[in-house]
Amino acid sequence: MRISLRGTGDGVHVRMRLEMNRRRWVALWIMLGILAAQAIIIGLWAIFGPMSFYDNFPGFGVHWVSVDGPYNHHLTGDVGAFFLAMGVMTAAALWFRDSVVARIAGLGWVVFGVPHFIYHLFHRPADLGTTSFVCSLIGALALPALGLACLLVAPRERIPVPEPAPFTLRFPRRR
Repeated sequence: MRISLRGTGDGVHVRMRLEMNRRRWVALWIMLGILAAQAIIIGLWAIFGPMSFYDNFPGFGVHWVSVDGPYNHHLTGDVGAFFLAMGVMTAAALWFRDSVVARIAGLGWVVFGVPHFIYHLFHRPADLGTTSFVCSLIGALALPALGLACLLVAPRERIPVPEPAPFTLRFPRRR
């Protein structure tokens, strides 16, 4: 904690600054927000529109899932439920703003993302073009990379503590 004192005409102005890295907290919240949003969107899409998810993921006219094997309603629903669960866990880390919960969420994304990336790296569907394949690898790598970043960036303190408001100690005047 840093304490700065500044004399005024009738007292001392006191300001306390905590040794908290706000940039780390902001970076962590952004990464958790990205992970939570994409997971919840993907999860809801796969649960409530499994055939649409199979035919159209990731969207924008690109098809990454349908070129990788026949449609399986159960598997698509399970993928949706998994992504939704990861999204809720990550959103909870964001909601509670606790660095330990954020690290756990980041670890979950690493544990999922590394095998997921390795699978996609070594299993290129024959009907997937080079640009789509590279983009799918970047998308698959982004999940564990963001998870790892959450592990490394999460601040030491468990929760962000607001700085106390500055105040002035007034001294009585001598007469």
